[in-house]
Amino acid sequence: MKNICRTALLFILAILSQKSFSQKIFSEGTLVYDVSIQTGNTSQSGNSLNGATNTVYLKGNNSRTDMASALGKEITIFNSKSENAIILKEFSGQKLMITLNKENWKAKNKMNIGLKFELTNESKVIAGYNTRKAIANLEDGKSLVVYYSPDLLPANKDYDATFTNLPGLPIEYEIESGKTKFKYSLSKISYEPVLVSQFDFPTAGYRVMTYEENQQLKKGN
Repeated sequence: MKNICRTALLFILAILSQKSFSQKIFSEGTLVYDVSIQTGNTSQSGNSLNGATNTVYLKGNNSRTDMASALGKEITIFNSKSENAIILKEFSGQKLMITLNKENWKAKNKMNIGLKFELTNESKVIAGYNTRKAIANLEDGKSLVVYYSPDLLPANKDYDATFTNLPGLPIEYEIESGKTKFKYSLSKISYEPVLVSQFDFPTAGYRVMTYEENQQLKKGN
């Protein structure tokens, strides 16, 4: 009986070991997503985002996301340890820096924090990656559909509040904004080291505004 239990235990450990070995931890590198419009009205702002790129830089606790489109650029730099962040907006020659503390970051991402994904058995190969389909229901009644690679797992799972509970790296996903649905598709992944300077907060050249001031400005508009 002891031999049977020992054999069963060794078998389970072997399976777990094989799974952990096959799953690669993505601790540093760059992800580039192509953005395309799937459905919705073709407003000027929507058309300007069609063909945009969303570049994610990861290094330890630091993350940076650059959304570049015909309209301009929006950069978000976040440290998951201190939970401090900034948003840099560069549009029409204007340069604005919005500062966020821990509470601001949670308020900004309140709709996505703690998302629970329903993991399905549906799978497909995207850009050479074996992916599985997952679905999350949002507070506004909309759903988030994402195809993720269980073979790649970000070391910093808080780099994007949307995917904290996703058991793998998002390869393709769709997000609805108003009546428009955007698809993000991973087009490039680099494991090259990322310069620490990529995550520095600018000290000049931007009009500085707090998160609260920016929210009041939005209400005024």
